[in-house]
Amino acid sequence: MVIARGVSAGGAEQRLKDFGIVLPAAPLPLGAYVEAVQSGNLLFLSGILPVVDGKPRHVGRVGVELDLEAGRDAAFTACLNALAVVRDELGSLDKVSRVVRLAVSIVSEPDFRSHPLVADGASELLEAVFGKDKTSTRRALGVVSLPLGAPLELELIFETAQ
Repeated sequence: MVIARGVSAGGAEQRLKDFGIVLPAAPLPLGAYVEAVQSGNLLFLSGILPVVDGKPRHVGRVGVELDLEAGRDAAFTACLNALAVVRDELGSLDKVSRVVRLAVSIVSEPDFRSHPLVADGASELLEAVFGKDKTSTRRALGVVSLPLGAPLELELIFETAQ
């Protein structure tokens, strides 16, 4: 999950190759909704879970059943899924001109305080793929539960080139 700092001269698709990252198939919706909607030059993603082959990679509360590294790995996994959704919608990650917003909901106990460190698992991947100059605003907060017992859920907004 560790991504080396520094960005190659190529676009997002080239950076994925440079880091040896292969995106999974985009996850399917768990209910009556779509994974992404484009309005103008903004692409809004539905909540994205850290699933692999339709099943949660991790289950439980960060800081209780899961340690900080498992939480970061869940954020990284969910972010890979988000990138797969974006690629499916746009045809290429190179059509993203900016990551506008990243929201991370993390299942934790009330006294958990490391939300930013967990969210970094997604933020660092986005920075590596799109570059520091396209880094998003971010919100990270604790919640009581999420679908499938997942430890976190990402919500993202991207600006696209038109």
